[in-house]
Amino acid sequence: MATKLLVVQVAALGWDLVKDIPGFQAAEAFFPAVTCTAQAGFRTASLPRDHGMVANGVRLPDLRKILLWEQSAGLVQGERIWSRYRAAGGTVGMMFWQQSLGDEALDLVLSPAPIHKHSGGMIQDCYAKPDGLYERLARQAGGRFNLMHYWGPLASRKSSAWITDATCALLRDAQLAPDLLFSYLPHLDYDLQRHGPGSPQARKALDFTLQCVGRLKSEAQTQGYHWLFYGDYAIEAVKPDNGAVFPNRRLHEAGLLKTRQIKQMLYADLFATPAFAMVDHQIAHVYTRDVHATEAAREALTGLAGIDRILDREEQAMLGIDHPRSGDLLLIAEAGQWFAYPWWTKKKQAPDFATHVDIHNKPGYDPCELFFGWPPPSVSMNTARIRGSHGRPGDKVAWSTSLDFAATPGSMLDIARFTKAWLDSQGNPD
Repeated sequence: MATKLLVVQVAALGWDLVKDIPGFQAAEAFFPAVTCTAQAGFRTASLPRDHGMVANGVRLPDLRKILLWEQSAGLVQGERIWSRYRAAGGTVGMMFWQQSLGDEALDLVLSPAPIHKHSGGMIQDCYAKPDGLYERLARQAGGRFNLMHYWGPLASRKSSAWITDATCALLRDAQLAPDLLFSYLPHLDYDLQRHGPGSPQARKALDFTLQCVGRLKSEAQTQGYHWLFYGDYAIEAVKPDNGAVFPNRRLHEAGLLKTRQIKQMLYADLFATPAFAMVDHQIAHVYTRDVHATEAAREALTGLAGIDRILDREEQAMLGIDHPRSGDLLLIAEAGQWFAYPWWTKKKQAPDFATHVDIHNKPGYDPCELFFGWPPPSVSMNTARIRGSHGRPGDKVAWSTSLDFAATPGSMLDIARFTKAWLDSQGNPD
């Protein structure tokens, strides 16, 4: 019987997409239903109140900074579900998962890690452990990984195709293949955000996703692995006229978000700002200076069209997101709406980073980076082009596994806990 396991998180694999396809089941997603929260929740079998990844970004209060898509494993708090499995002799690898670098209990890591040049542009590269892993897999996957296919206007199925090739190659590699391997398929997300979950483009993206899943499942079985595939969130259609909601504009209008004018551009002054919203798809964490700013922010945001709920810290506990990193207020968008980060209202006021793919300097998630602006290679600032979003509570995602769970899981938290129990039961996989 197989004592090895392949776990693949499939971006945007919502239940509605595959409910008529045999072999998949439904589960409630982690909340917020976003990438980093889902991955942290699975690897620790816990909620954000415990693991601390309350969104795809974090706020560093002492530095007055908002940072998205940081890669340090130290950001994820709590015991990993594989700790006993690894202590018993099992080896563990992680490919293309967020927060996988640094002090993480892993034997193998592969993660995008480009070098951003001072003159503009970047040197594409991946961080790899052990040495030589990236080059070894690249030779078998048809070349080095192209980050342009992973995010931005050129993001496409080619990202998932490369990761699938590399994952299959690793499973076949008797010298390097770990006993427990985490991998990731990103591309389904792109066309669902660009065109909506009911679009022909989404259907084609799903078809290719299922091909990748089939290949990975077949290779896992051939190499003696159990397998588990699951979605991290489900993308819902946004309002066709424009589903964007701008909480920072409202805070700016109320005098709670301060800016600096550099030439004609407005930059957020987070040192002087009493309240700022770190937006992330359909949720937003509002960080404030003090209780007075919190109340002023709540008053300013109450009644803003597109906001479903405004939760204080006590109310956040009901959703398991009452962690010190969470906002003093948490905004949840209405169905069909999503939160956009801009605070400016005129194109000439946009900071320089607004027209670039700049996931680390923008203080909020920007799906407009999926489109070219004019002139290329600038990216769009037109929020009306976005057709899909995610993150709200109650998301139903799809999952499938060869593992024999003791009970039927109703949520991704259950699946993570059942997977941990299976790993704990394996002893030394050799």
